[in-house]
Amino acid sequence: MIKLLAYPLTLIYAFFFFLTLIVFHPIQWFAYNVLGYQAHKRVVICLQFWLMRCLNILGTRFSFSNPYKIDANQPLIIVANHQSMYDISPLMWYMRKHHPKFISKKELGKGIPSVSYNLRHGGSVLIDRKKPIESIKAIEDFAKRVEKNNWAAVIFPEGTRSRTGKPKPFKIKGLITLMNHMPNALVVPVSINNSWKTLRYGKFPMGLGAHIKFKVHQPISVNSEESIVLAKQVEQTIINDIDYDE
Repeated sequence: MIKLLAYPLTLIYAFFFFLTLIVFHPIQWFAYNVLGYQAHKRVVICLQFWLMRCLNILGTRFSFSNPYKIDANQPLIIVANHQSMYDISPLMWYMRKHHPKFISKKELGKGIPSVSYNLRHGGSVLIDRKKPIESIKAIEDFAKRVEKNNWAAVIFPEGTRSRTGKPKPFKIKGLITLMNHMPNALVVPVSINNSWKTLRYGKFPMGLGAHIKFKVHQPISVNSEESIVLAKQVEQTIINDIDYDE
């Protein structure tokens, strides 16, 4: 019965989701080209708010737990597990004062209204996974830019989404590259639970009633440990807080 209800609600969601992307695309363009970075950033954050409201059509709820006061003028490396594309808007919304920027695959840099434009022009970096040497160099340049501007670099070290919630081993090379080129940064581990349930039936219909939970763990100075030790520590902190069925 719930799955049957998911079909019409998914169609309604899809209409408002794509409408939101289409409406915000020219607004982004105007903000970026005429008003500058700060205006563009506000538009992008407003976009994330409305994308989250679209998910409410499916009964999706969001909880974000962050008991730590993190300086907005401090560069951050936000490290999270990755369960679905619906991890992204809440992270951007709830961490908005830190100017979150993403490491993303180059395929997302074209063809998606609003999303592709922001990835190309909003300060994120697009990498080609088939060219690891070029990718590492791009991440190095990205890290330096984020550090200089006191932004937040967001990385999902699993590489691909976990479709069942079960965490995948972290690929830590990109994370270590960020750490090595952001000496003044704080590493902020974030665990994400239940995002995968939005896709429990696949792409269509979407799952109903998911309660997506985000939990920010104790931030750690990049210089507190050797990079590889810190990366493993962060991985364990996140994995220990993920609920999944074997």
